[in-house]
Amino acid sequence: MGPKRKHRESTQRQDGSIKVKKVGYGGNDRSGWLARLPDSWVPYVQLARLSPPAGLCLIYFPHIFGILHAAILQKSSPSEVLRTSAVILGGSFFVSNAIHIWNDIIDAPLDALVERTSRRPIPRGAITKQAALAFTATQAAGAGLFLSSLPYPLNQSVLYAMPSILLWTYYPWAKRHTRCPQLVLGFVLAWGIVVGSLAMGVEPFAIGPVGSGVKPRVDISTSCLFAASVIWTMIYDTVYAHLDLKDDLKAGIKSLAVLYRDETKPLLWKLLGLMITLLLVGGTASDMGNLYFIIAVGGTAASLGLLIVKVDLNDSSSCWWWFSNGFWSVGGSITGGLLAEYLYQQTM
Repeated sequence: MGPKRKHRESTQRQDGSIKVKKVGYGGNDRSGWLARLPDSWVPYVQLARLSPPAGLCLIYFPHIFGILHAAILQKSSPSEVLRTSAVILGGSFFVSNAIHIWNDIIDAPLDALVERTSRRPIPRGAITKQAALAFTATQAAGAGLFLSSLPYPLNQSVLYAMPSILLWTYYPWAKRHTRCPQLVLGFVLAWGIVVGSLAMGVEPFAIGPVGSGVKPRVDISTSCLFAASVIWTMIYDTVYAHLDLKDDLKAGIKSLAVLYRDETKPLLWKLLGLMITLLLVGGTASDMGNLYFIIAVGGTAASLGLLIVKVDLNDSSSCWWWFSNGFWSVGGSITGGLLAEYLYQQTM
C-alpha cells in the first residue's frame, strides 16, 4: 500500500531547523539519531544528507552493479568482490557528502524559494557558504584518496573519474540550463558502474592514444547496464521532482516534472520500457542465466511498474513514499539478480 493523503505538518525547532513529517529528505530534519547530536553538528550532518542516507545508497547502488557485473565477466573470487565493495562504499560515502554539500551551496538561492528546502542549513543561516565550502572540500579530498585504490596508475584513475567530477560540479546548474536535469544526474550516477568495473580491473571501454592505431572498444553489456541505470535515475528523480512542482514552477526551476506535468506518467512508462529492453539486451550480451532475468529484469519491471501505477504525482507524501521505497526495490532487484548470477557461477 502507498501512503495516505495528508496535510503538511511541520514543527519549528529552537536551532532553526524544521521537522517536516510529510517528506523526510529535505536536509532540514532533526528526528531520530540527529536529535541526540550537539546543535553545532546538526547543520553539517544535514548538509551531507546522512539522515536518511538515501543519497549515499543511490550513489552506491550503481557501483555495486559495476562490481558484480565485472565479477561475473571475469569470474572474480568472493574475497575480491567483498574487498572492492567495502572500499567503494568508503569512497561513495565521501562522494555523497561532497556533492550534497556542493549542491546546497549553489542551490541556496533557489532553496529559499521552495517550501520543503527553505529551512535547509544555508538558507536558514545555520551555516555560512564559506564554512560549507570548506566542508565539501574536505569530503572531496576524502573521495579523492579512494582513487588510489583503483588498480591503475593514479593519473589514469583521475582521467577515468573526470567525467563524474565535471558533471557533479555542473549538476546544480542543470536545473537552470536544461529541462532535463534528470538526464545529467542519471549519467553521473550511472558512472558508478564504470568506476565499479574499473575497481575490479575490468575496463568497460578503451580508447588508445591518438595516432596509436588502437581501435576504441566498448563492452556492450556494460553499456546497456549503464544506460539502464541512467533511465532508472530519470524515473525516480522525476517522481521526486513532483514533490516541489508548484514551488518549482513559481521559482523557474526546470525538470522533467515541470516539462511534462500531467503527462509525466506516459513518459515514465516509455522510460520503463526502454530500461527493461536495455537490461534484456545487456543480459543477453553477457550470457546471463535465468536468475538474472527473473530477479533483476523481472523485479525491476514489477517494482517500477507498481510505482508508476500507484504513485499520486499530485500528492507530495505519495511521491516521497514511492521514491524512498521504490529505489530500494529496484536497486535491490538489480543487485540481487547480479549477485544470484555471480553466486550460481561460483558453484559451476
